[in-house]
Amino acid sequence: MQTLQFLNKTHMPSFALSLVLLISLSSLTSSCTEHERGPLLQFLAELSQDGGLAASWQNDTDCCKWEGITCRSPDRAVTDVSLASRGLEGSISPFLGNLTSLLRLNLSCNSLSGGLPLELVSSSSITILDVSFNQLNGTLHELPSSTPSRPLQVLNISSNLFAGHFPSTTWKVMEKLVTLNASNNSFTGQMPTQLCSTSPSLTVLGLCFNEFSGSIPPSLGNCSRLRELGAGYNNLSGVIPNELFNATSLEYLSFPNNDLHGAIDGTDITNLRNLVTLDLGRNSFSGKIPVSIGQLKKLEELRLDNNNMSGELPSALSNCTNLITIDLKSNNFSGELTKVNFSLLPNLRTLDVFLNNFSGKVPESLYSCSNLTALRLAGNNLSGQLSPQIGNLKYLTFMSLTDNSFKNITNALHILKRCKNLTTLLIALNFRGEIMPKDDKIDGFENLQVLGIGGCELSGQIPHWISKLGNLQILVLADNRLNGSIPVWIKTLSNLFYLDISNNSFTGRIPTAIMDMPMLKSEKSKAHLDPRVFELPVYSSPSRQYRVPTALPKVLDLSKNKFTGVIPLEIGQMKALLSLNFSFNHLTGHIPQSICNLTKLQVLDLSANNLTGEIPAALNSLHFLSAFNISNNDLKGPIPSGGQFNTFQNSSFDGNPKLCGSVLAHKCGSASTPLISPKQQNKKAFFGIAFGVFFGGVAILLLLGRLFVSIRMKGVTATNQRGDNGDIDASSFYSSSEKTLVVMWMPQGNGEENKLKFSDILKATNNFDKENIIGCGGYGLVYKAELPGGSKLAIKKLH
Repeated sequence: MQTLQFLNKTHMPSFALSLVLLISLSSLTSSCTEHERGPLLQFLAELSQDGGLAASWQNDTDCCKWEGITCRSPDRAVTDVSLASRGLEGSISPFLGNLTSLLRLNLSCNSLSGGLPLELVSSSSITILDVSFNQLNGTLHELPSSTPSRPLQVLNISSNLFAGHFPSTTWKVMEKLVTLNASNNSFTGQMPTQLCSTSPSLTVLGLCFNEFSGSIPPSLGNCSRLRELGAGYNNLSGVIPNELFNATSLEYLSFPNNDLHGAIDGTDITNLRNLVTLDLGRNSFSGKIPVSIGQLKKLEELRLDNNNMSGELPSALSNCTNLITIDLKSNNFSGELTKVNFSLLPNLRTLDVFLNNFSGKVPESLYSCSNLTALRLAGNNLSGQLSPQIGNLKYLTFMSLTDNSFKNITNALHILKRCKNLTTLLIALNFRGEIMPKDDKIDGFENLQVLGIGGCELSGQIPHWISKLGNLQILVLADNRLNGSIPVWIKTLSNLFYLDISNNSFTGRIPTAIMDMPMLKSEKSKAHLDPRVFELPVYSSPSRQYRVPTALPKVLDLSKNKFTGVIPLEIGQMKALLSLNFSFNHLTGHIPQSICNLTKLQVLDLSANNLTGEIPAALNSLHFLSAFNISNNDLKGPIPSGGQFNTFQNSSFDGNPKLCGSVLAHKCGSASTPLISPKQQNKKAFFGIAFGVFFGGVAILLLLGRLFVSIRMKGVTATNQRGDNGDIDASSFYSSSEKTLVVMWMPQGNGEENKLKFSDILKATNNFDKENIIGCGGYGLVYKAELPGGSKLAIKKLH
């Protein structure tokens, strides 16, 4: 034992020396070679922005220790370069192709530009190449057909700026290709036709958001392993070839936003038993949904929106028990929704049948879909009252019932308040002629952000229960018959930034309380508001939709009411406003100078009032002002020049005879003439009497000849057109430039015509007040009018 200890002690120095030498030799062999390090440094050198790589890579000569680099053992060859989302700028060095052991190259989510080096696509080692989400451009190089087979399995070039025709010969050497994603570029020409024969293992093909044209290649049906096929948002035309339905492994089939047509073949569709997503929206498909769709047991997403499809929904749709989304909006479907037993669809989260011709009642079975979060039944012919069972939809956040024939708004609100998670409630164009409920027992709605009750012809006043909606951001009460004044509590809605109460009968002065609305005063962003998106898009016009509430502009629209008095000086506090509309009221006084403080303003409409004085010259400093209308007032003086005022049309100033400026026939500084001479005044009086006698006689004849014609005075209501009228705005915007008004005149003896200006007509008819109506006929309403000189005449406003 002692001998052994002695031997260990005497041999310790030589053993330690051997160990040190072994470690030294190991460290030399574990470091990457110059052959590996050189291409990486060349790649770094060609970057204009390296995202901090230089600091990491230059601190150590061993590239295997560099950020984003992985080597294999024992030869320390580079196998992975993973530099996604590093803020890299510049071009991709072709020298990366010299890394002969490189298997995976990921440069996605940077700002790289230039072309994609051929050396990478034709690499003899790379199996995964991902350069998605960059700014690469140019065309993809064709590989010669004589090129040996390449090992590339995954090629992701999506979300770049590539253009030109898609390569055809390149894929002949990509026998092992499994995934090809070229979405979101600008490729043109036909879709690749030989992929399935050259790459039999192809599983994913993404070509959406390009400019491909022509028809869908029938050869894609030969891709026996193809699971995902997406080519939406291109210019494809024709029909879906029958051969495509031979690709029985398909789980995801998406061709939205093309020009495809034809009917969905009920026999062919049953071949795709593995289908999870079917998206054929925004095309020109016609016909019915085939009954056989019920055989697609795995289907989760069905999107057939914006087509020309018709007929009733097949009851077999209930057999697709895994459905999560049903989007059938903007078609011609009809019949009753009760044909489908929604209680068999427990996973359903979204049902959108906006703009169809469904009739009847809301199916009771729908209230069994406890996971439903978005329900849009807008733009149909549904009727009746809402069922109390709707309170079962505990997760419902978005509901739009706009433009149907539902009744009993009080009952509806008492029921809907049980949906505690509602953030968007759009019930416009229903409950016609009812009274706005003022019941303070209407509580709940604590999460409501958007409330639209426009176009219902509701009478009453703005109810106090709205003041409890502390999270409300958007409130639309337009196109009703509401009266009274704007309540002072409106300023307590601290998140409200979109208020539209246009086309009602509100009276009194514009309250200064409205100028204290926090979100319209604050120039800060709306970042502190709830960032949740709409479950479904909200439309403010047929061509404009929003997915986030805060994306809507900050708006104050009080137009087409009976507000009087002056525009409050406090208007200058609303510095966050983008759109301000006070048109078609009875406002007087000057345009306040403080309105020039609204530096973000894009729309300003003060037309059809009784405003006087001059246009504030400082308005030309509103650099974002793109729509401006002060027509049909009594303004005077020069029109400001410069800035945005050089872009406004002459019609923006019509009906203000005392204005002058370069855009008008009346130039400033020119000799002015009396607007009406005594002789002209006498002539106008003469013809006014003639007009009165003429139309009085016509009215009597109409009464005698057509006793059934009602002469009861009626309010002029907004015309609501059926169509994609949107969820937010329920009426079309009336403009003085629209040719909806015809003034009749009597010819003078000399053949001349005596025409009245539009501003004269507005004042003579008190802005077409219903109290001035003296008759109605098949073509419009007849108003009595009294000119400033005392002349009386009749004016007809056509429908």
